[in-house]
Amino acid sequence: MKLLVVESPTKTKTLKKFLDKEFEVASTGGHIIDLPKSKLGIDIKNNFKPQYVTIEGKKKIVAELKKLSGKASKIYLAPDPDREGEAIAYHVANSIGANKSKVLRVTFNEITKKAVLEGIKNAGKINIEKVNAQQARRILDRIVGYRISPILWKTVTMGLSAGRVQSVALRLICEREDEITNFVSREFWRIDGEFKNSKGEKLTARLIKISGEKAEPENETQTIAICDDIKKQSFAVSLVKKGSAKRQSPPPFITSSLQQEAFTKLGFNNKKTMLIAQQLYEGVEVGEEGQVGLITYMRTDSFHIADEAKADAAKYIAKNFGENYLPQRVKKYKAKKAAQEAHEAIRPTSINLEPGKIKSYLTKDQFKLYQLIWARFLASQMADAEFKTNTVEITGGKYVFRAFKQELYFEGYLKVYNGTVSGDDDLEKVPVLKEGTKLTLVELKKEQHFTQPPPRFNAGSLVKELEEKGIGRPSTYAQIISTLTDRKYVNQEQKRFKPTDLGKLVNKILVENFPDIFNTEFTAEMEEELDKIEEGDADWIEVLKDFYEPFAEDLKKVEAITKDIKKQTVEQTDEICDKCGRPMVIKYGRNGRFLACSGYPECKNTKPLNGEVEKTDKKCPNCGAPMEIRRGRFGRFLACSRYPECKTAESISTDVKCPEKNCDGEILERTSKRGRVFYSCSRYPKCKFVSWYRPVNVSCPACGHYYMLEKSSRAKGQYLYCPSCKHSQSEKESEVAEVTTR
Repeated sequence: MKLLVVESPTKTKTLKKFLDKEFEVASTGGHIIDLPKSKLGIDIKNNFKPQYVTIEGKKKIVAELKKLSGKASKIYLAPDPDREGEAIAYHVANSIGANKSKVLRVTFNEITKKAVLEGIKNAGKINIEKVNAQQARRILDRIVGYRISPILWKTVTMGLSAGRVQSVALRLICEREDEITNFVSREFWRIDGEFKNSKGEKLTARLIKISGEKAEPENETQTIAICDDIKKQSFAVSLVKKGSAKRQSPPPFITSSLQQEAFTKLGFNNKKTMLIAQQLYEGVEVGEEGQVGLITYMRTDSFHIADEAKADAAKYIAKNFGENYLPQRVKKYKAKKAAQEAHEAIRPTSINLEPGKIKSYLTKDQFKLYQLIWARFLASQMADAEFKTNTVEITGGKYVFRAFKQELYFEGYLKVYNGTVSGDDDLEKVPVLKEGTKLTLVELKKEQHFTQPPPRFNAGSLVKELEEKGIGRPSTYAQIISTLTDRKYVNQEQKRFKPTDLGKLVNKILVENFPDIFNTEFTAEMEEELDKIEEGDADWIEVLKDFYEPFAEDLKKVEAITKDIKKQTVEQTDEICDKCGRPMVIKYGRNGRFLACSGYPECKNTKPLNGEVEKTDKKCPNCGAPMEIRRGRFGRFLACSRYPECKTAESISTDVKCPEKNCDGEILERTSKRGRVFYSCSRYPKCKFVSWYRPVNVSCPACGHYYMLEKSSRAKGQYLYCPSCKHSQSEKESEVAEVTTR
């Protein structure tokens, strides 16, 4: 018997189909060992030696793997082909205690029969440099999270977290908000002129220069004076330039660009995109073919494409669109320096698995994402789009107007991606003109404009910013963003991230007291150091030493002034406590700001802050206005922002489907008569499902159950609990470490 070990239980069904009967396929459900939840778990004085323990709920899995490995002649470890996967393979090898001579590391970029068999054929040793890089990241994140988070607990409130990378992302969002707040809008005007030739044919052009300088009047008075002077001039065509332009085909998707495009085109958030991509990668039932992996591995920063996939794409393009849609040279896309070129870009496992052919086997969202990936890959292998351009400049005295038009004359890759592009509607109206042709000014149109502040980040633009600044890696983007929203450091308004008061306060404390750690340059440099460890060019212990020594000094200084920091977080008010008569102050909790008695802990009176509402993207079902989260005597609820004109109100949904059989309801947040929050089915009283714990849309890493429960205890703090297999996952740990299970 031969044993093949993978991460995800979902993969096992697909893989068994490719392998002969002598193979047994087992899964780890993600990591099987990790640092302990209850303590730091790192012996800093002993070269940062990690004190690993078996993850709660994984002992049975480890025992089963040991049992199977004892019977196996060969053990193939096939977790995902990245640092996390390499670490899982290493930990499995150590945990099962098998003879090293029969343990082999297998990697495959796609779950197809050919790729899997090829991977097994070329199985080799575990890459210890990759393991060291993952371990260094894990230890680094644990030190930052477990040493700095308690400072937030002492100065703000319990349950907050300070992740090494998530906090830098929060800083970017807060700094963008400061830019918007401090932005001073500038007025400017644009002037368009309509001209005609001797035949009466018309042309519209924009004023671009006055006396050789850029034309941008600052106010209406200037604009009127310029327009009056323009009317006195005689005009003639001073330039006619016809040419061509190309629009290059886009590269195939990598993790960051997939998340950006899925947000822009499909409205998917980063977490949803990666969840669906994981499903497409692991395999979907496709008719008689059975379980089929539809895309290559989706955590990648490489644009590399296998030669066979390129050849298949070229055949498909020539057959379906014609030889002229093939590029003159094979397309090559340059990745950033740190990209892992051993990986491939995200592409369909077979270009012949057209989205339309398999649509009936996919969910609506799976189809949308697969169609996007399929079309993007095909487009990346096609010829560029080509345009005809026509530039006309018209001069009168010191004034120069310009008209620029372009017309698509060869679609190229636009045939399959971004839709078709039509020519400019005004193009046909451009008369045939020659330089020196006299024109008559028919009309001037002036428009007032104001400069706009930079937009808030959305799910796509934040990932782009993180990637450009070298913050995080493909596997971490979705986790970073979901952590910020889960911790209530940011809210979304019209699908854009806005820091909450709590987020601003946390950012202020971290940046002011740890400026050398929570900045983009340091974070990017640390990612480069981790890459060097993976490449064998740096020692992981030395990298951690270089980080820890100055960090420990900063930590001592900050711990000595926590009382002073806490004083700065409390806002004084004129309100008097109705229980003891002392002044009330504004404090921060996990749910935002609230009123508390200044006599705490003798008096524990608290009140919600009047008038505080939380914006949402949900629209009122009756009038279409945005809904807001408000607080009433019975807890939180959704209310129309047009209240009292519109009095629509409803319970807050957790977006988790009811687990009861044959029930199509969803679980809602409710409040009991005694003020305790609980969760029940929207179909009550028909469905009696109820839970005291908040269900969250997170799949269990151990058994794949579709939701987990949010719990808390003094010993564990906040953690996620699977109601199916009883596995628990520390919320704090997953936020601090960014990637502990997948």
